[in-house]
Amino acid sequence: MTKPILLTGAAGGLGSWLRPQLLARYGSLISSDVAPITDLLPGETFVQCDLADGVAVERMVAQSSAILHFGGQSIEAPFHRVMSANILGTYNVFEAAKLNGIKRIVFASSNHVIGFHETSTKLDAESVMKPDGFYGVSKAFGENLASLYVDKHGLEIACLRIGTSIPEPKDARHLSTWLAYEDLLSLLEACLSAPKLGFEIIYGASANDRTWWDNSKTKYVTWTPKDNSERFAATLLPNGDQRDQSDIAVRFQGGPFCSQNYDRKD
Repeated sequence: MTKPILLTGAAGGLGSWLRPQLLARYGSLISSDVAPITDLLPGETFVQCDLADGVAVERMVAQSSAILHFGGQSIEAPFHRVMSANILGTYNVFEAAKLNGIKRIVFASSNHVIGFHETSTKLDAESVMKPDGFYGVSKAFGENLASLYVDKHGLEIACLRIGTSIPEPKDARHLSTWLAYEDLLSLLEACLSAPKLGFEIIYGASANDRTWWDNSKTKYVTWTPKDNSERFAATLLPNGDQRDQSDIAVRFQGGPFCSQNYDRKD
């Protein structure tokens, strides 16, 4: 790639881990965030940018060859905060890519796009969206916007429905949703190197025995995760799964995102 890859959300938890890994593989990187990054690495350029600022986003995107869009509000929040960062911000990124002739984008979507499916249901790329909050709605918007930009403008966008990407699982739900950092990195590499990308939905989870998600309907990306959360099960559930299966946060795949502000009476 003649120009560097752009990573938005580079100051976040995942972005901070990905920066040196991406530099080691691709040689140069534009790291962007609304928060400052001061520990720049050789080959790395920092652009401080509010994704809601369309002019600034277009100027930044013009310097890149491909985009890893991880920026935005990363947890549930009031709608207007989510709208600015995740809805307007994602539009600005996709539109800037179109205007600058940049085809390939990897969009960090989320499992919260499908959070109100029950944990007994196995999902694939064709499963209906059932967001579990404003954050999930914003990621559903991003996926639909990606589909539009692929169909109408010829962009190539992979939407990664990332589960729980942390160093190791912390609770029972994570045994189903965990995405090891190394598996995330190999997924990004697979998306960037695929000869064709089109519009792709991929569930971002390791090869967990307890997974709820099936990637067999992916069309363009070949990816085989290697880690498995089951090696943590004995520690996290020494007496088996004792959770109340009727609890909203247990019953549905989105976990606590589903139970937050839940007030249905039936």
